[in-house]
Amino acid sequence: MHGPGLPPQQPQPSSGGVVALRVLFALLPVLTCGFLGWATMLRLAVVTRKSADWILLAVNFALTVGWLALIGADPTPNTDGWQGNTGAFGTILTGVATCIYFLVADIRHYEARAAARSAAWYPPQPAAPYAPPQQTAGPAYGYPQPHQPVHHTPTPVPRPAQPGPGPATPPRIGQVRAELDELSELLRKETPHPNRPPADGEGTGR
Repeated sequence: MHGPGLPPQQPQPSSGGVVALRVLFALLPVLTCGFLGWATMLRLAVVTRKSADWILLAVNFALTVGWLALIGADPTPNTDGWQGNTGAFGTILTGVATCIYFLVADIRHYEARAAARSAAWYPPQPAAPYAPPQQTAGPAYGYPQPHQPVHHTPTPVPRPAQPGPGPATPPRIGQVRAELDELSELLRKETPHPNRPPADGEGTGR
């Protein structure tokens, strides 16, 4: 099987343009001493379209106006009273916090978009169902299963044991046996039977 291939090309802002806008709006609160931090938050809220970013935009704008009002309320000629100092410090602190939050939120937003685009094009593969182990036993009910080769193993047939040839009689033993038979026959003829009567002319004279 082949992969899904390359995803279709969609019109997207170039990475160089995104990075340039990110740097510009990140430096805007710092370069203006926090007075234009609300513009950076406006850019972030338009891009992410999150309600939390719109709320932070309103808070940032209210803080900026409040710091400016506090600076303007300083009665000293050089604006070096506590009102002016507090307003200036608050404006700078708000600008730095806005810069840091904008960088983190903007980077996470574009990373989440890239991950969502990849996940939409490459959906997760479903888990493979559990496959039971294949059985090597013979086919059920005497019929071979379809698409499965049937292998028959030949059963060895026992062969009857062949009787081996008897021990061959050496010729010397046969000759000796024949001579013993002849000698035994001669002895049998020469030895009289004990129950047989003696022949005529034989016996002890009285």
